[in-house]
Amino acid sequence: MMRKTFVIIASGAIALMALATVQLAPSASAQDDETYRLMELFATVFERVKQDYVEQVEDRELMEAAINGMLTSLDPHSSYLNRDHFKDMQVQTRGEFGGLGIEVTMENGLVKVVSPIDDTPAARAGLEPGDYITHLDGAAVTGMTLNEAVDMMRGRVGTDIVLTVRRETREPFDVTITRDVITIKSVRHRMEGEDVGYLRVTSFTEQTDSGLRDSVEALKDEAGDTLKGFVLDLRNNPGGLLDQAVAVADAFLDKGEIVSTRARDLDDTQRFNARPGDLAGGLPMVVIINGGSASASEIVAGALQDHGRALVVGTDSFGKGSVQTIVPLPGNGAMRITTARYYTPSGRSIQAKGIEPDILVPPARLELMDTSRRRTEADLRNALDVDAGGDAGATDEPGGHPDASDANAEAESDDGLSDYQLTRAVDLLRGLALYRERAALQ
Repeated sequence: MMRKTFVIIASGAIALMALATVQLAPSASAQDDETYRLMELFATVFERVKQDYVEQVEDRELMEAAINGMLTSLDPHSSYLNRDHFKDMQVQTRGEFGGLGIEVTMENGLVKVVSPIDDTPAARAGLEPGDYITHLDGAAVTGMTLNEAVDMMRGRVGTDIVLTVRRETREPFDVTITRDVITIKSVRHRMEGEDVGYLRVTSFTEQTDSGLRDSVEALKDEAGDTLKGFVLDLRNNPGGLLDQAVAVADAFLDKGEIVSTRARDLDDTQRFNARPGDLAGGLPMVVIINGGSASASEIVAGALQDHGRALVVGTDSFGKGSVQTIVPLPGNGAMRITTARYYTPSGRSIQAKGIEPDILVPPARLELMDTSRRRTEADLRNALDVDAGGDAGATDEPGGHPDASDANAEAESDDGLSDYQLTRAVDLLRGLALYRERAALQ
């Protein structure tokens, strides 16, 4: 039955022939008859659009839109990925690509360098924050979208590209840069004072677990015996790979369940458990979340909260409690489809509810006065209902993330002094450490 369906939607001509054949076959059931009738309706609409629409439309464009419409009608996170979108998604989740190593934005029609990434071709070539890129291999960037410009700068490792750069202090100049493997750092770290390690996880890619472990070890080496604990910042982290969320939670847990996923068939329930070994050595932890923390971020926060391993502060998280599976399709595209919900260790479902922090710490910004624009999972079209059983959920691939405007309203600050949530988290961590020290003396 499914094989016939895929053949039917391959092209307009094949669809009509297939439908004619299908109608001659005896119906297996009334449900099959209804399915064939609806497929005939689809073929009729398809042909009518091709014949009568005011402009000519490509068959592929119509078919891909129809497939995407079928999937997006299910929930906010299911969708069709064409060849280019699937490739982009793989780059995001893999965490590395062939490129130059610069963070860029679009300003006044030109590509503006936000920052070259350390130890990358762009940094070695001397590009500086504030530089404007006017041409790529001689082609003017004016009129390009940011994605188009980024696509031109990415490419096969070892190949060259010529950038024409405009800098305030000199005349425009050309610089030839050789593309190299660029690793997207999803984990950043620094010391807050001399005694608190700060870990910022921006997304969950294939590099996240290894990046986290490297960062923890670096903080331990820097602080030595003065280290009192860690602040794990998951604000505005839209999620990512489920296995990486499990790995990050596992890094700070000695035992117990991290998360369970439950599909339509309960026999497909999966449970992920922690292995012995706490990367932080049992030191106190505080996790910061906000309305931009979704999916894999909520798995980590929920696991550490349920086990009492960390104090969770901030504001309610996004509330995406579903797992998406990526299914490659013929033609190099893919289907992203919701296949399960997830439960935190205590049996909670965060679908459309989110993780509630142990201590509410608003960002103390004027934007808080207008909460009407804040979006959560429950606001999304076709969002899955809150699980009546009280517990389910899941997450995984990027897509269907928190709205960008919400993320910007509660964005992190590199300056800890102006970041009220981080300041409170550090104070709470030091209080936890002091309490433990005094309790140990009694």
